[in-house]
Order: sequence, then structure tokens, then C-alpha cells
Amino acid sequence: MQIIDWFGEIRDRYQLIRDFNRASKNAFIAGSFPILLEARITRGDSSYRHTFSKFLAGGFRIKALSGRTLKRSEVVEIGKTVLSNEELVRKLVALGWDTLEIHDSIGINGLKWPLKDFVNIKGVLDY
Repeated sequence: MQIIDWFGEIRDRYQLIRDFNRASKNAFIAGSFPILLEARITRGDSSYRHTFSKFLAGGFRIKALSGRTLKRSEVVEIGKTVLSNEELVRKLVALGWDTLEIHDSIGINGLKWPLKDFVNIKGVLDY
């Protein structure tokens, strides 16, 4: 094993961010999603930590660039959409994220969820 292999996970985290942002941009341009979403890494919420959490980088924040303040129900809907994708949630947890944060572009409304509560691992962590 080469030392570069140890840092592959960092590369995978940034690749997931780039892929998410690219897919969001394409969906917005095509008109299949009315809001442009942008993901980035944040500190996260330390009370949501799990075994694989990255120190000071456990937050996966999605900023909804809508040009207006989103209603709480709209922020919840975006969160539900992400959390209902079990493969994405498992990938986020495996790559060290522990907190999903959804915020509007104005910065007034924002919600967060502990990702470990939305990973169904053999019935242990049901949601």
C-alpha cells in the first residue's frame, strides 16, 4: 500500500461534492428542478457524531440558491429528498459525514439532521 492510498477517502469526499453540484446544476438548467442546489463541507453538529465522522468536517451542507427565503416546508422537502436516497446517505456516512444541513441562500431558514438516524443497517438504525 502506498501512502497516497491513505488519502483516497479525501479525494472521494471532494468527488462526491463535485458530482452532486454538477448534477444539481444540470437539473436546474434542464428545468427538472426549480432551485439550484450547492453542496459543501462544514463542521457539522458534534452531537451527531458516529464512528466514521471526520473531525471538524462532518457536515454536508446543501445551500438552496432560490433567490428568496424558503419556507420551512420547502427546506424540509429538500431534506426528505436527500434522506430518502438510502445509497446516498450510506455513502455520506461511509465517507465521514454525520450531519445533513439544508439552508436557503438568504441564510434565514436552515435545518439539520443526524445522518446516522437515516441509515438502515440490518435494522439497527431504523428511521
